[in-house]
Amino acid sequence: MSAVGILKSYYQEVYRSPVVRLDGYSGRHNLSSSILAYLDFGGATGTSKDGLAETMLALATERGALKPGMPVVEASSGSFGAALAVSCATTGHPCILVVPSSLPIARRKRLQDLGARIVVSSSAGRRAMDRIAEETAQRYGGYFTHYFANDDNPEYHRRVTGPQILKAAGDAVDAIVIGVGSGGTVTGVGEYIKAWNSMIRIVAVEPTECAAISGGFIGQHGIAGIGPGFVPENYNPYVVDTVLTVTTADAERAAQEVLFFDGVPACASAGATLAAAVQLIGTGKAKRPLCVFAGRKMYE
Repeated sequence: MSAVGILKSYYQEVYRSPVVRLDGYSGRHNLSSSILAYLDFGGATGTSKDGLAETMLALATERGALKPGMPVVEASSGSFGAALAVSCATTGHPCILVVPSSLPIARRKRLQDLGARIVVSSSAGRRAMDRIAEETAQRYGGYFTHYFANDDNPEYHRRVTGPQILKAAGDAVDAIVIGVGSGGTVTGVGEYIKAWNSMIRIVAVEPTECAAISGGFIGQHGIAGIGPGFVPENYNPYVVDTVLTVTTADAERAAQEVLFFDGVPACASAGATLAAAVQLIGTGKAKRPLCVFAGRKMYE
């Protein structure tokens, strides 16, 4: 008898992100219908970046840009850097991450524990860090993933996230709410969904304290994973119908509520999409929104 339940790779499970009804949270806010959530956080780092990093390496390998044993370089000290380090370890590529000098030692050590080599930049600016990453890749004969500008990022979401949402939810939703970090998710999902159903509203979410997309104030915030402080090259405004802002406090409150009322361990960026979905319903712009949860809150 063949063991049909055994997966070839853990990434097969990572890609099977479920869509769930958030009846508890929706009831807490007296909504007429339940918000849905696409739980995209089943990988090793607890974020959507696990599948993204693995696929970006696969696409680069497929077209010959990334060769066996070649170092992979990125300017990231967050979730994508961590996911890239894990993916590089499993595929046999050295991983080099450019991080700002202000990065806490504990976070730097966590990335090193995942197998990454660290290059410290005196500047935390995106352009400066990208320039160092590009120079590092040239110096070591490596591949710079450049995920804020590389189309492999939205391409993953065109191939995986968008199709899975459409297959699982279909006509059950009239809006898809997505936090904007690198811009890959909202662009890839938006382009795929609009090609099939242009009536579904695509909603981009950013922090109120750092609202680069909507032309607001640029400052510090506490919603990890979104609100980089600039408009990413991967962001396609033509597939976005609405941009909403959410405060850090409201995002954290929503994440706490969905844990209490639905048992979903959402991170703050997921909470931001929930708070934005409530705004949408309250203003009559959607009745059946789906939120993309790009990370889970880690409890130790």
